[in-house]
Amino acid sequence: MQPAAFNLERDGFGRLVLTTAEGHRHEGVTPVRAFPLGAPDEGVSMISAEVREVAWIERLADLPAPLRALVDDELAQREFAPQIQRIRAVSTFSTPSLWDVDTDRGPTRFELKGEEDIRRVGTDGRLMIASGHGIFFNVPNWRSLDRGSRRLLERFL
Repeated sequence: MQPAAFNLERDGFGRLVLTTAEGHRHEGVTPVRAFPLGAPDEGVSMISAEVREVAWIERLADLPAPLRALVDDELAQREFAPQIQRIRAVSTFSTPSLWDVDTDRGPTRFELKGEEDIRRVGTDGRLMIASGHGIFFNVPNWRSLDRGSRRLLERFL
C-alpha cells in the first residue's frame, strides 16, 4: 500500500486510527518494524487490533511529516510485536508454510517464506518470526510453549 493511500490520526483515547482512501477505518493500529532488523530504512507494517496488516510503509522517510511524526512517536513509546502463545497448526514442514497461531492479541494466520525467517535472539530461547508480509511475531521463550507448539516449532529450528 502506498503511503498516500491512508491517513493516520489519534482518537480521543490517544490510539492510532488508520483510514484508507476507500474509507475503511481501523482503530487502535500499531506500527511494527519489519525486516531486516536494525536497517536504517526498514519498513513498517501497520497492524490492526486483530493482528492483521492494514498498511505497509516501505520507508518512513517517504511519509508526509505529520504522519511520520505519529508513527515515530508510537514506535518510540514501545516496540511492539504480537507474542505467540500457542501454535495451532502448520500447513507444511517445508517453506513456504501457513501458520495458525494464538497470540496475545488473538488468533491469526501468517505465512513463513523461509526457515531463516525464524531468528534466535540472545541465548534465553527468545525467537523472532518474520512472516512473508513483513510482520514480526515474538516468542519470548520457545521452551515454555506447550508441547504441541514446541514440536511444530522444533521442525524449523
